[in-house]
Amino acid sequence: MGISTVAVFSDADADALHVQKADTAVRIGPAPSRESYLSIEKIIAAAKKSGATAVHPGYGFLSENAELAAACQGAGLIFVGPPPEAIRVMGSKREAKRIAREADVPVVPGYEGADQSPAQFAEAAQKAGYPVLLKASAGGGGKGMRIVRSAAELSEAIQGATREATSAFGDGTLLLEKYIEQPRHIEIQILGDAHGNLVHLFERECSIQRRHQKIIEESPSTAIDPALREKMGAAAVRIARAIGYTNAGTVEFIVGPDGAFYFLEVNTRLQVEHPVTERVTGLDLVREQIRIARGEPLGYTQASLSQRGHAIEVRLYAESPARGFLPSSGTLVDWDVTPVPGLRVDGGVSANQEISIHYDPLLAKLITHGETREEAIDRMLLALGGLSAQGVDTNQRFLGRVLEHPEFRAGRIHTHFIEQHMQEALAETPSPSLTLEAAVAATIHDAITQARGRTVLPSTVPGFRNSPTSEPTTRYIAGDATIAVSWRWLDHQRLSIQGSEVRIIRCEGPVVRFEEGGLVRDARVVARGDRRYVRTHLGALAIDEVPRFPQKKEVRATGAAIAPMPGKVVLVAVKVGDTVARGATLVVLEAMKMEHTVRATEDGSVTAVSVASGDQVQSEQALVVVTPA
Repeated sequence: MGISTVAVFSDADADALHVQKADTAVRIGPAPSRESYLSIEKIIAAAKKSGATAVHPGYGFLSENAELAAACQGAGLIFVGPPPEAIRVMGSKREAKRIAREADVPVVPGYEGADQSPAQFAEAAQKAGYPVLLKASAGGGGKGMRIVRSAAELSEAIQGATREATSAFGDGTLLLEKYIEQPRHIEIQILGDAHGNLVHLFERECSIQRRHQKIIEESPSTAIDPALREKMGAAAVRIARAIGYTNAGTVEFIVGPDGAFYFLEVNTRLQVEHPVTERVTGLDLVREQIRIARGEPLGYTQASLSQRGHAIEVRLYAESPARGFLPSSGTLVDWDVTPVPGLRVDGGVSANQEISIHYDPLLAKLITHGETREEAIDRMLLALGGLSAQGVDTNQRFLGRVLEHPEFRAGRIHTHFIEQHMQEALAETPSPSLTLEAAVAATIHDAITQARGRTVLPSTVPGFRNSPTSEPTTRYIAGDATIAVSWRWLDHQRLSIQGSEVRIIRCEGPVVRFEEGGLVRDARVVARGDRRYVRTHLGALAIDEVPRFPQKKEVRATGAAIAPMPGKVVLVAVKVGDTVARGATLVVLEAMKMEHTVRATEDGSVTAVSVASGDQVQSEQALVVVTPA
């Protein structure tokens, strides 16, 4: 569009990809979001300092903040989003539900009152009937959300949801809804201009979720037929028209097993999953946002819009599915994407970037488009198989397992799909064939690297030994498995690996191409110390070369409760001398915009507390010691 860009960044994001890509960048403060990305004053000051004329709020932090929109107007800046009044009204889920009712749109029963006392919530939950859902009134994305299945769980859930909502959105106000079992999460994209034109861009299915946060989205939905699509689209437009909505927004619904739909909320911003709508409609939503913000009419009608083909998006997170999807931090050692037809990658990272504990663990979004849903799924599986995102734990392999599941392929999905169908996949370890393939690839790459580094007798066959019957052996560890790989050079182009001849075709940087048993294939190997990050045709895996002289491991006190990840201590619930039962809350950590509770693993008494509220802790650091009763 011929528009230059200005990025804002915190101290933690000084080397982030968005900073590198922008024409200009402005540092706005320390890593904590309250001191940088959530500071309206600093955002406005950055715009003025850089000479910007407009502010696009993205889809996190202040993207649904009416005060930011108003501050932009007051500073003479164009806010690329809806007017402050619309954000303010829809930012309150309570007010949004009132408007939905007036617009004759069904809503889920619950409580949205001003009284935030535990007694009021207890009464409302009893009236609605358990299970119920606590939600942050001021935000979304699963932050400040808790399912409560009994009265005994309510008090702790209120406290945790309030803290999390306050941290993420600066507002701890909660609402309560009747929790509908096995619903489908369907949202309708809307666009409105300043000339009274309003359209919907059809639906997105967002039912595959963990921790109430979406990880796979698609359009169109297998649950929506043309009649229901028209009905939900019309309801979304009615709500938008009732508040004079302009720019891009999303009206979210849940659809029950019986086909009935209920209004949830309006997201007054661009959604993370907007690319699937772009792929099936051919519209660039950010471009449309900018056009609308500068006063242009839409230039098209509802009748002129249509869905073409099928699009799927997966969210690649730095997290460990096997550990309850706990976020993972560290250095992203390798980032490489193999091109696939119909693939789009919206990535926010690059190789050797530090993934910090301060922000959401979303690394990238992968989007595929095909003529059919089956083609889009197959292309996504190909894309995930060709991705190397290593150095931190990711959900890459888990996403592939979801896409492969027969129920997903059949389109029979709901918001509890992971709990119902994917529990075995959560605990899956890499296959023996992938582990062996990774070890062989690492051995080949290391052998070539060592041979190229020789400076003595370069004409001699690499790895020359006085005792040719004795082959060197390299051992690797992958999880609980140990793999021993015997190998030796046959000449400058061939090796014997596990007794099989391997011919080296080429080795360029981390990529090696070789032939074994008549089969030619590629592998990607990145070395960091004793660790090898490997991608083969079977998938990606990190393995560790066993050192010749292993270091002694740290001895930890019996009964120590440890931090599952780096983070900030927000609550220490016990003190020395307390008696605790198994499952009792010991410490609450905050990392990557989410709270994580560390609980007692058995009955006992607290004999040591080594942290205090506000402390920053490292992964596997001892927090509390509980001596068994």
